[in-house]
Amino acid sequence: MITAMARSGKPMQRSSQERAVRHVASLSSGGPVDPELRVTLNLHPDRLVRGRPILLALAEDGVYHSQFVTGTSNGGLTAHSGGDRWRWESRIFGAAYDDVPPHERPVYGALNFRRKPVGGAPRFGSAHFRLGGRVLPRTTFCYPDSFFEPVAFGVATAVTPLIAAAEADNHDALDDYVEAQVHGPVTLSRDVEALVLDPSHRGTAVEAAARRLPCPVEWHAGFRLGVEELRGHADYRGQEYVDLGAAIAVDGHLDPRAVGDAARTGRHDPQALKKVWHCLARFGAPPQ
Repeated sequence: MITAMARSGKPMQRSSQERAVRHVASLSSGGPVDPELRVTLNLHPDRLVRGRPILLALAEDGVYHSQFVTGTSNGGLTAHSGGDRWRWESRIFGAAYDDVPPHERPVYGALNFRRKPVGGAPRFGSAHFRLGGRVLPRTTFCYPDSFFEPVAFGVATAVTPLIAAAEADNHDALDDYVEAQVHGPVTLSRDVEALVLDPSHRGTAVEAAARRLPCPVEWHAGFRLGVEELRGHADYRGQEYVDLGAAIAVDGHLDPRAVGDAARTGRHDPQALKKVWHCLARFGAPPQ
């Protein structure tokens, strides 16, 4: 694929990111994205990456990396050669990333088309990086999540059918998002408008680490769920996760800080705590 001619007269090859975006554009239709909408990258800001607090690692590196680099995820851990994430990306992006180093692959977020104060996809974390509009031209979209191997795709100039489909579907609140893939580096100082945190992290090491980032820190109204209400939703993820949530609650309530504190003890299955978080995010979300 050719972008231009070099001064030598030889053709210049497109980057893997350019080829990926062009491939998705060829599969897209419809009208452009509202330029006021934002892509958000939801995350748990109190988790560890290779034994280090994630926000401190981000402050030192200055770049938000994909699961292929970090080896961590708030979803499934399939980002390796031949894994599901590798296979999905090969299909969606026309094999553009099949042979590239991990740091060249896209990062995943959501188009916050509902303008939620907690970000476009809170199932993946209580906090989010809100990206500036400058990333939209190098962002691709799909609906539903790439886990479901979708056939509907979009780019910034052609995305309205995806938004319409998401608005029309009667999905669970945690599945109500248009997935976004940002191609090329996400640099915190250049591409991030703000890191938006849950108020349960005020005055904690999480806030202190967040203040070291080269982007503003903001707060949303907060996730909070009483144990008694939690017990009424055993059919959502299962009784064992309700019991675990009740066990780690503080003063009769769950919030992101309580879930994060439990995660860092190492005494609980991370996948079980993920289900507890789903209960909190679904039934303890602040009003929009």
